[in-house]
Amino acid sequence: MTATPAPSMAPGYRPRRTLPLRVEALRQLRRRRTLVIAAILTLLPFVLVAAFAIGGDPGGRNGRITLMDTATASGANFAATALFVSAGFLLVVPVALFCGDTVASEASWSSLRYLLAAPVPRARLLLSKLTVGLAFSAAAMVLLPLVALGVGTAAYGWGPLQLPAGGALPAADAVPRLAVVAGYVFVSQLVTAALAFWLSTVTDAPLGAVGGAVGLTIVGNVLDQVTALGTWRDVLPAHWQYSWADALQPRMEWSGMVQGASVSVAYALVLAAMAFRGFARKDVVS
Repeated sequence: MTATPAPSMAPGYRPRRTLPLRVEALRQLRRRRTLVIAAILTLLPFVLVAAFAIGGDPGGRNGRITLMDTATASGANFAATALFVSAGFLLVVPVALFCGDTVASEASWSSLRYLLAAPVPRARLLLSKLTVGLAFSAAAMVLLPLVALGVGTAAYGWGPLQLPAGGALPAADAVPRLAVVAGYVFVSQLVTAALAFWLSTVTDAPLGAVGGAVGLTIVGNVLDQVTALGTWRDVLPAHWQYSWADALQPRMEWSGMVQGASVSVAYALVLAAMAFRGFARKDVVS
């Protein structure tokens, strides 16, 4: 008995051309939550300037100078302070939102199965959505310090970056240091991004994916405060989240940032692999 030949693909069908990054990026850009996040990050520097204007210039406490105490020294100091006050929580939210809402929202709208029936290969769909989610997260990391640098320069002038440890960096050297800080903050948030993305592939509730990623990130921060854990804290991504402070030293130190980046990337790769593997076998009915 002669075997029936398998049906061929439709003429012109190219799996790699389905769901282009440009199309996915435009879809995400037009969503209201993207505009809300951009507005919040843009307004935060203005809120900080108003707070300093109302409360007066910060000063050292008990002879100890912190990054917050030098916030009004220059635009560069103000940008560094804006990153300091937002890196622990505020910047976690857009990362979790952009990466955790992406697949789960399609399922909640009952449009995921139609995308796969287009047909968009599952790996292609996940890769497009993860790439766009990470790109928007990176844009959030860049938007805040850029706006803060502009607002801070207008409010406090363009000058050297006053270091909490003493000394100062010329403005020309301060900007590359701030770029390193923003880059490290993004890398340290890859764990949250991958966690949110994995949760987005296992649930049809966007809020569950986003909230779960933010909640587990907070749990990690709490565990890092438990000194009884000793060296076990070294495997927590939260333990290294402020290692970027080593970039704001007279001589930049890389060891802490390298260790933190290694821990973050390792967790992110495992979680991303779990997302792709699980979604490839998932029975999509939404």
